[in-house]
Amino acid sequence: MSSISLTPAAARRVEWIAQRQGKPAVLRLSVEGGGCSGFQYKFDLAEITASDDAVSETDGVRLVVDPVSLDLVAGSVVDFVESLGGAAFKVENPNAAAGCGCGSSFGI
Repeated sequence: MSSISLTPAAARRVEWIAQRQGKPAVLRLSVEGGGCSGFQYKFDLAEITASDDAVSETDGVRLVVDPVSLDLVAGSVVDFVESLGGAAFKVENPNAAAGCGCGSSFGI
């Protein structure tokens, strides 16, 4: 059992994107320095998973996170939300002490 997870809505969206790109339904979440609050989330479809990646599966779709990023997102849930402002993956991160209006960066 992993300490990260995808909601069913996020899993459906990853599967939809992966089918259109002809890639496996594997979403990689990583954390990079930057953004308006110190760290920012980065999402990519993963072709390869590393042996030390944390892996979570929802409805046949995998979410993978490298060990360094996992320290910053442990316990998080990745959701896909659609609103008037657009559609995006959103990380519900219990470790984030601060966030920003864009929802793609956070502080510890």
